[in-house]
Amino acid sequence: MSDMPLAGRAVITLFSDPADPNSHRIRFLGVEKEVPMEVISVDSNKVPEDLYELNPYGTIPTLVDRDLVLHDAQVILEYLDERFPHPPMMPIDPIQKAVIRQQLRLIETEWYPLIHAITAGEDKTSVQVARKQLFERLIQLIPIMSEKDYFLSDEFTLLDLSMAPIFWRLQYLGIELPKSAKPVMDYAERLLSRPEFRNSLSDDELDMRDIL
Repeated sequence: MSDMPLAGRAVITLFSDPADPNSHRIRFLGVEKEVPMEVISVDSNKVPEDLYELNPYGTIPTLVDRDLVLHDAQVILEYLDERFPHPPMMPIDPIQKAVIRQQLRLIETEWYPLIHAITAGEDKTSVQVARKQLFERLIQLIPIMSEKDYFLSDEFTLLDLSMAPIFWRLQYLGIELPKSAKPVMDYAERLLSRPEFRNSLSDDELDMRDIL
């Protein structure tokens, strides 16, 4: 990262952890919308000092677009969705949009931390608890996924972008869903089979599971 400063550059730059689901969903969005974006891989646990000049919190992901610096993943998603409006990834209806935003925040604050708890492996008990909680959340999706092709929508949205990294990691996390969860697994297959999703995978993520 010796090419700093990055603020003011003509190209959009994403600082992305190649193993982090929060970063992954933004990379996925970038491929879906063909965003002209440079992705710089950064280990969230070893953030270089240069990055603190752009983002004093030192958090990943961080997006730089000329003089704009964003460090909230959901804000980054919505910014890119509006900056590159085709195809749209949020509904027009304000009620539907609010519901999706609320679920997006839950994924970021409740679901993704469970992934981190499992992969951190600090102790066997905490890993088992986190794995059980994530499993239960996925099972709760069965009736929802039985009604629509996508999560709370008939169209592909930011919510689906955010779920795909979870499904990709299930094998790596040691989570296997039962046959009764077929609607959820069918939904997962719709997401993971998208060519854009495959093109969003980092080398670290490719190592997490067998390619379908």
